[in-house]
Amino acid sequence: MKDVWTIFKREFAAYFATPLAYVFIVIFLFAMGAFTFYIGRFYDNGMADLTVFFTYHPWLYLFLVPAISMRLWAEERRTGTMELLLTLPVPLWATVTGKYLAAWAMTGVALVLTFPIWLTVNYLGSPDNGVILAGYIGSFLMAGAYLAIGACISAATNNQVIAFVVSVTVCFLFTISGAPLVLDFFRAWAPQTLVTAISSFSFLTHFASITNGVIDLRDLVFFFSLIALFLGGNVVLVDLKRAG
Repeated sequence: MKDVWTIFKREFAAYFATPLAYVFIVIFLFAMGAFTFYIGRFYDNGMADLTVFFTYHPWLYLFLVPAISMRLWAEERRTGTMELLLTLPVPLWATVTGKYLAAWAMTGVALVLTFPIWLTVNYLGSPDNGVILAGYIGSFLMAGAYLAIGACISAATNNQVIAFVVSVTVCFLFTISGAPLVLDFFRAWAPQTLVTAISSFSFLTHFASITNGVIDLRDLVFFFSLIALFLGGNVVLVDLKRAG
């Protein structure tokens, strides 16, 4: 874990040494405010909760998180610093994990900075803060899953644009698989077991369950298993590139 911490500190500091982190945070906060208060008409709902706020998280992450993950490995390969990074006396898995955790922590900082919205709903009414906290946890886990997918795809190419487009596509498939439109299509001809299986792979299904205030073990297992799976793929891809 010492090696992971070393890589984490290096990468996390690098985000804030450039405008990248600040631009990401500003765009995220602005978009969240616009979606919540203007598009979602928060004040017109007359409800002391953050349902509208969390509704837009999957779709915002769908584009913003791949914009962060696309540079994790593609940029290292393009600039030639990947070889230098991999020559450090640090295990490959620790490098992959440290870089991933630094990016995840950066998205977590952006999420935490939305706390004024939480304060606003408490000022206007008496919300169930336990449900809101669960929503934040679910949002953070979902961002981590998007990021793991994007990091794995970034390791497969040195082109950031390709990494971004493919990451958005894969994340979109994971997200939309639980949408009523998709499930209704499969219900018309597929057995219920297949429909249930498709729904179980959807970020929307698991995220909606958590934002309802129920942190089910199955939802936690889903997100952490997905993260572990794609980080494992990340390690394999980087190792293959290094060997090649």
